[in-house]
Amino acid sequence: MILRSGAGVAEIAAALDQAGAIRSAPLFMAAAQLTGAARELKAGEYAFASRASMSQVIGKIRRGDVVHHRVTVPEGMTSQQVIDILNANTVLVGQAPIPPEGALLPETYDVVRGEQRSAVLQRMMDAQEKLLAELWGKRKAGLPFETPAQAVALASIVEKETAVPSERPEVASVYVNRLRKGMRLEADPTLIYGINGGKPLGRGLLKSELETPGPYNTYRNVGLPPTPIGNPGRASLAAVLDPPDTDYVFFVADGSGGHVFAATYDEHLKNVARWRQIERSRPEAAPAPTTGTGAAALAHPQT
Repeated sequence: MILRSGAGVAEIAAALDQAGAIRSAPLFMAAAQLTGAARELKAGEYAFASRASMSQVIGKIRRGDVVHHRVTVPEGMTSQQVIDILNANTVLVGQAPIPPEGALLPETYDVVRGEQRSAVLQRMMDAQEKLLAELWGKRKAGLPFETPAQAVALASIVEKETAVPSERPEVASVYVNRLRKGMRLEADPTLIYGINGGKPLGRGLLKSELETPGPYNTYRNVGLPPTPIGNPGRASLAAVLDPPDTDYVFFVADGSGGHVFAATYDEHLKNVARWRQIERSRPEAAPAPTTGTGAAALAHPQT
């Protein structure tokens, strides 16, 4: 049940009595006055056990022990998608502005009925700022980027490139190695973000899209995109700030939901050939790989 803000002890007692949480409104009012709780009863949404005592009911409302709901933000979502989640939640109220891309920490947050969407959004931003400061302070020496914002941009690419948590460090190492070598990142997710803001395309990338100028086309531009392409989670942020030492500069899908990594282009071509063979052996052939470093270009050999 919900006790509205500003309700007096008489209104609260009547509401509890009507909901069956107490047996007597006058008795509740008397107990609240005698215990000093009458001026400390807090508004909000409450759930009471069917046989809760009067003292238990008063104590819960006095403490403000309200019902908590949860809002889950999946890793990798864009800031617009996060706002859509908040707006769709009927427990929350008010409006929240779209924050900068990469400014939120995707997690599950406890919320209470009537809480402002802007307040929940601020908690997400504060959590990301705190985590990023901790990880940045312990970052590996010699990383090929200079600011926390650049780390978030790289982590957002890692987040989009693999759904296998154990692969994130290796994927991070690929992109760190590419940055160190001055190679283009050739990350399909950045190109997709530039096309439609990060929504799934539902198809492979086109040759014309690979060649289209734009700040998020990492097939044409060297270095990181100008902003993150989503909101990376803890694991991806940790991976780019403390990547393993590898020689990998390529990866492509392995047919099982993960990826296979390579240090040379020849090795990468062999991995791509194996992937295409796996695809041809399936009952319904899927398009050539469009995930992993350089995969979209390999899907269009004429490029």
